[in-house]
Amino acid sequence: MTRAENITLACSAAIGLIVAVATMARGSTHADPATAGYGQQLLAHTSELMPASVGVRMACASCHLGDGAEPGTLSLATSFHRYPRTSPRSNANETIEDRINGCMMRSMNGRALPESSVEMRAMIAWLRFLSNQDAAEDAASRAAHEPAAFKTPSRAADPGAGRRVYESRCASCHASDGDGLAQVFPPLWGAHSFNDGAGTHRVLTAAKFIKAKMPLGRPDLTDDEAFDVSGFINTQERPHMAGLEADYPDRAKKPVDTPYGPYADPFPIEQHRLGPFGPIEAFYKK
Repeated sequence: MTRAENITLACSAAIGLIVAVATMARGSTHADPATAGYGQQLLAHTSELMPASVGVRMACASCHLGDGAEPGTLSLATSFHRYPRTSPRSNANETIEDRINGCMMRSMNGRALPESSVEMRAMIAWLRFLSNQDAAEDAASRAAHEPAAFKTPSRAADPGAGRRVYESRCASCHASDGDGLAQVFPPLWGAHSFNDGAGTHRVLTAAKFIKAKMPLGRPDLTDDEAFDVSGFINTQERPHMAGLEADYPDRAKKPVDTPYGPYADPFPIEQHRLGPFGPIEAFYKK
């Protein structure tokens, strides 16, 4: 598709959206705006539609591909029915609203949404829709088309090797400085990216996602490449979230790759950040 065709398609979509909104507005002055469709748009265009609540140039769909509908790693297709549940990070019962706000404050480096807000209710409506749709589908429709699951190498991640992977496989989309490309490809570090309290700032969490989904549309990195490029990305500067020392009150439940203390083990912070993780895992299995 040519650039002109892309522009025409984008303009047509925008006009269609304007017409749809205008039609709904004429149809009823009492319709609840917190629809599943609006929730999907919020996941797809988070920073554009909620600039006062978001501190990054990213969207929820930057990590939850297909606006959360894509099966596999970091899918949101079944998330609605998994809450409420106990969160190890807070050691408290967590609702779906709590979970969304956790992402807002960490991955979006922003602020919590009021639970009664249109945006919160719309996102929940979309997650409910996804879970109901997933429950109605057969196993083949729910299957993830991903490479073999990531297996953690028995060594520390090598940021230097990761830089080379990044330059050859990632920079064309995410830019050489990690700042991404407008609203198309998200920034992976720097002032416009997720903060250091986000789950993706953990090397193993990021490596699992990278192995499963990246490069976008043709995920073919090896375990070592995914591990090292995750280590490179997560040793770059990014926004800081205050109060991280309060996370995981039960330190024994803290993920081994959490890059900030305190810990319930004797291993140094650098090992928690980059590995090797085997000795830490063995410590907690005793």
